[in-house]
Amino acid sequence: MHPIFEKDVFVVKEHVGMFKAANNYDIFDPETGAKILECREPNLGFFTKILRFTDYKRMTPFEVVISTPTGKKLLTVKRGISIILSHVDVLDERGRSIGGFNQKLLSIGGKFDIVSAGGNFLAQLRGNLIGWNFKFFKNEKQIAEVSKKWAGIGKELFTSADNYVLSIDNSVEKEDPLRPLMFAAVMCIDMCLKE
Repeated sequence: MHPIFEKDVFVVKEHVGMFKAANNYDIFDPETGAKILECREPNLGFFTKILRFTDYKRMTPFEVVISTPTGKKLLTVKRGISIILSHVDVLDERGRSIGGFNQKLLSIGGKFDIVSAGGNFLAQLRGNLIGWNFKFFKNEKQIAEVSKKWAGIGKELFTSADNYVLSIDNSVEKEDPLRPLMFAAVMCIDMCLKE
């Protein structure tokens, strides 16, 4: 696990775009304001780009590559075509699975089980009724939260850009393999539920 995932707070800023097919994000350290990670969709296919401008946008496959500003790949978050429920895989820098997310049926606000590479349940991500805030639970104890940070009414109304803050409770061990999965979950929320 890369040491960057030992941080407790991340600010995720989606790139502004009125007519954009790819989803791109920059991740900032709120203490220093420095950009610490980049999330890009570099391999977007032609038909996927077309479908991103239709009502089928939430069903399209995605592959978000998370890397340092210097280009060192750390994680890949990907999903194939999704008809009803999403299964999202999270891969390390070598392309090996470290876990994933299984969307739950009939949940108010959205719900995902976070699973290990072997499919074992690790934690759960739950949205609220409004759908702007998500909380991570392990053994029914909240261990992290993702909240939407409003960027301004004009930007929110006329673009599809979203900004999020991921806060991980300091009770979660710095070496816990759940940390990069919680970070990857922010991409999962935006791509599976908010698009």
